Amino acid sequence: MQPAALPQALVLLDYFGIGVFAVSGALLAAEKRQTLVTFIFFAVVTGVGGGTLRDLLIGAPVFWVHKNATLLICIGAALITWVASHRLIAGRALLWFDAAGLGAYATYGAAKALSFGVAPVPAFMMGVLTACAGGIIRDVLAGEPSILMRPELYVTAAALSAGLLVGLPSLGMAPQPAALIAAAAGFALRGLAIARGWSLPTYRD
Repeated sequence: MQPAALPQALVLLDYFGIGVFAVSGALLAAEKRQTLVTFIFFAVVTGVGGGTLRDLLIGAPVFWVHKNATLLICIGAALITWVASHRLIAGRALLWFDAAGLGAYATYGAAKALSFGVAPVPAFMMGVLTACAGGIIRDVLAGEPSILMRPELYVTAAALSAGLLVGLPSLGMAPQPAALIAAAAGFALRGLAIARGWSLPTYRD
């Protein structure tokens, strides 16, 4: 089907999410003291992983295959991280770049699914998948514990962004402010979880 046109704010969120997720992938390569080739590989996998799975599931053309910009953003992010990695890997930079991408990508993923005629609840799930799959692939490839196996607020933050993007327009809010609020809310929740150590209760806590 012919998808509905997305507002410019959502297109910008897409590029922002790709960029910061690519940086987070390259940062993990920096932590592992890998080569430039590995930096680029991790940047690309993290930047496009979630969106690729989303597009395959909703029947959309895979977003990075027919244009140069997406892979150039990922490669540029890897090169910038390679040059600046000694400063960037200080503290918890990886967590904060990942948090920024989480809110943006969950919002865009849900919006794109809706534009292809996906029902609201599956569109919500597509937003969560878009935001989380790239980071999960990145961690598995690097031999890190998957975020799904840790109780910290991660998937929950993605769900907040995706849920607001689906829900706010149904309450009469225009798409662009709804998208910005949704992305900011997911980032804020994930940021508070990082800063304050918030996590979900585990089984039989």
